[in-house]
Amino acid sequence: MFRHSFMPHVVYLLPGSQKKHPLLNLPASRWHNVRAMKSYREELWFETRTKRAYLNITPQVETAVMKSGVREGLVLVNAMHITASVYINDDEQGLLRDYDEFLERLAPHEASYRHNETGEDNGDAHLKRQMMGREVVVAITSGKLDFGPWEQIFYGEFDGCRRKRVLVKVIGD
Repeated sequence: MFRHSFMPHVVYLLPGSQKKHPLLNLPASRWHNVRAMKSYREELWFETRTKRAYLNITPQVETAVMKSGVREGLVLVNAMHITASVYINDDEQGLLRDYDEFLERLAPHEASYRHNETGEDNGDAHLKRQMMGREVVVAITSGKLDFGPWEQIFYGEFDGCRRKRVLVKVIGD
């Protein structure tokens, strides 16, 4: 049986030992340079007034990164519901309307979906979420989101009017 573990190993040695760190292959004399990675978790909650909405959540993610104290690392921003999305693009109103019209042409709300035969009415929202994606990962450099030009983080809602959450998970040094 193959056994895999990503859990850090803790090994205590007396100073001057010749043993090496089990994961990093560092001599005991250099272990003082090995630091534990910081980890921070926050949930953002949204309840839109409309069935479909596109919210720029970059400021909330920036705040979470600041609270985490991480200067170099990564942030995962993840829609925690199967009819919502998190994606990166430009915050331009024409583009947001284009997204909405494009997604509605691909998966119209009024179309017939097998999922809706279960008593639900959101088969289109599941498909729209699948097209837009579940999460994004952004590099953190010098304590700030390391974006390209015009990039912003969005929450896409495709079956709104109820509370949903987004996970923000920050890891790094």
